[in-house]
Amino acid sequence: MHLKLITLGLIVILASCEALKPKKVDTRNVPVNAQERARKNINEGRGTNLGDLLGRKGSTNYEFSTSNPMWRASLELLDFLPLTTVDYSGGMIITDWYSENNSNESIKITVRFLDNQIRSNSLKVIVHKKNCVTVNNCKIDLLNNSAIANELQVSIIKKAARFQKEDKNKKK
Repeated sequence: MHLKLITLGLIVILASCEALKPKKVDTRNVPVNAQERARKNINEGRGTNLGDLLGRKGSTNYEFSTSNPMWRASLELLDFLPLTTVDYSGGMIITDWYSENNSNESIKITVRFLDNQIRSNSLKVIVHKKNCVTVNNCKIDLLNNSAIANELQVSIIKKAARFQKEDKNKKK
């Protein structure tokens, strides 16, 4: 019985609360266009958009993997390797361990995209090398600034530049 009275009392109190009641709006002062209405709300401090929070203003150009020359160039150059992770939104391509002719040496390549611009500092290529004496006895080394990583990075940038040039010529 007491629980019913308390619940009823809470409902009455909350129903009389001004903050919970919808405000009456004069439709003559509200823009009909949704974008204008959203802009008005933002200007009045009643909302924001995600682009403003992230520091991006006015850009609605979304780039997909097929339109990104760096991404396309990387996939084309690594197409002979088995891929374990291909994540465009995360900006990462990771190959599986690869060896020629079942040798005891194998490599694994990771390409990380830091930016969509075609520059040397827009991607990072990491190469791991695995040497196995037996199946259970393997040593994995990180090859920092290796010739393979540098050559692959230069090749990706050159191919991406060619793709970008071809794309610009197609648009003309």
